[in-house]
Amino acid sequence: MNRDPDCIFCKILDGRLPSTVVDEDERTIAFMDINPATRGHALVIPRSHSRDLLAVDAEDLSAVAQAAKRLAGRMRDRLGADGVNLINSCGELAWQTVFHFHVHVIPRYAGDPMRLPWLPSPGDPAEIAAAAQEIKGA
Repeated sequence: MNRDPDCIFCKILDGRLPSTVVDEDERTIAFMDINPATRGHALVIPRSHSRDLLAVDAEDLSAVAQAAKRLAGRMRDRLGADGVNLINSCGELAWQTVFHFHVHVIPRYAGDPMRLPWLPSPGDPAEIAAAAQEIKGA
């Protein structure tokens, strides 16, 4: 497995830092976030180090998504969550603070305090179309 000796999540994987593991399989491990947004907030990471979403191996990405889905179901069934947010931050400007690919699995409850900074509002249709043209594959 690829590991970065300075990465906090790799240190957790190697047992050099403590964690509260809630799920694991051959490719992933999930543990409780020590700065939870809501009760039950967990992180899912691949066992192999990848800096972010753009660097993660396709099989690890798939395994992380499957593990996140398992946890989301448990959060609904066992914690009584009314919903679940899956959040990945890719890059500092997107709020990534630990540079090991990970997905936050955040159970949501009626009246919980978590608020995201994005408030949806209508966009400029011409700008939406222009950005779509730039994003589309060849």
